[in-house]
Amino acid sequence: MKLWQMLVVLVTLGGAMPTTAQDTPAVMDGFPPSTESQVTKKNHRDWPYSQWAFKNFGAPNNTVMVPRGGEIHHFPREESRLDQFTVNGASLGDVFAANAADALVVIHGDTLVHESYWNGMDAHRQHIWYSMTKSLVSSIAGILVESGQLDLTKSPSEYVPELKGSAFDRVTVQNVMDHASGLAFEENYVDPKSDFFLYYAPALNLGYLPGAADLQPGQTEIYGVYDFLTHFVQPDPETPPGIRFDYNSANADVLGWMVSRLMDKSLNDIIRDEVWQKIGAEHDAFIAVDRAYIPVATGGFNATARDAARYAMMIRDKGVFRGERVLPANWLEHMVDVKDIDRNAMNLNPNYSQADWIAYQDMWWILDETAEEFCAVGIHGQVIYINRSTDTVMVWFSSQRDAASTLAPEFPVKLNAARAAANYLAEQ
Repeated sequence: MKLWQMLVVLVTLGGAMPTTAQDTPAVMDGFPPSTESQVTKKNHRDWPYSQWAFKNFGAPNNTVMVPRGGEIHHFPREESRLDQFTVNGASLGDVFAANAADALVVIHGDTLVHESYWNGMDAHRQHIWYSMTKSLVSSIAGILVESGQLDLTKSPSEYVPELKGSAFDRVTVQNVMDHASGLAFEENYVDPKSDFFLYYAPALNLGYLPGAADLQPGQTEIYGVYDFLTHFVQPDPETPPGIRFDYNSANADVLGWMVSRLMDKSLNDIIRDEVWQKIGAEHDAFIAVDRAYIPVATGGFNATARDAARYAMMIRDKGVFRGERVLPANWLEHMVDVKDIDRNAMNLNPNYSQADWIAYQDMWWILDETAEEFCAVGIHGQVIYINRSTDTVMVWFSSQRDAASTLAPEFPVKLNAARAAANYLAEQ
């Protein structure tokens, strides 16, 4: 049995594929929309409102632009390549359509072999990346690592003195990259009484709290994300840094702060200059900003699926796009240099015992370090899938009801189907 066929069996054994309801309630259904169908700051992450909000993210949130530049890179197309590929009798597109996907783009080599859109999404609409943004920022940080400006063994407070005395003073930059910082703050997306809802989400300007958006600088100790990092996040005295993987978005905000401080530019301008104007992007991108109008490094980026695929190709090809060096190769090989300590850090977290991840390194989720197969992942089902051994990248956007992507029933169905399709393409 071929590897892609084994993965198809895994999809089948996972049970029936969850399906998106055909009678989806109307959202933004008129001019003006009815009260019941209106998307708001409060409901924009709740299904079905999310199906509209995730592809119109600038409506409920504040954003800044990341303009494209240069000649557009056009893909050669050969969409018949996956005509014979099925998962339990269903085509790849049907699998994704049945599991809350909004978009799917598949690239094998340099050729686009599949492109589909659902729920009003299309090739020219930007979609929220959420935490895939972490991987984007981390990839850019490699420029600073390569140049010696950022030392992975030093504390973030060496680069951002405001972090001295904070929970991030005792950790290394690599701990931050690997989400092994030993923080007491727990990231909880569903409890309205959690610290995430009461402090972090309002500071990010991505969550709703009555009156939070009306606060002015100086009226609260925690106004923007940088205030949250310095004044709220505490170390967990029972968890030393570097031992256990605990996913925490605050780490990415620290990384974004270091990158902006060292490059002396706002993050949206850094992404524009170092990546977006070098990958033949077809459209401008944009990024959500926090309450202080600082770009949200942990999860604010928005782009079209095809442009996300262009970025993914550059990462797959170790920093080269159309023959030109964009990002350092050594850094883009570093995330799949998985060691026993990285595996153990993941194994110590029972939340991921049923998942296929073997490690989380440099803000990328690692599936197979030998095949160099890894992902960027965002809540509600956003994924950039990269497999260097099969020369494949895939991008899918989703509007899954559950925020916690990897624990949602739709997530493993799509991921297993993608892995099987990648191996199928490599064997053709």
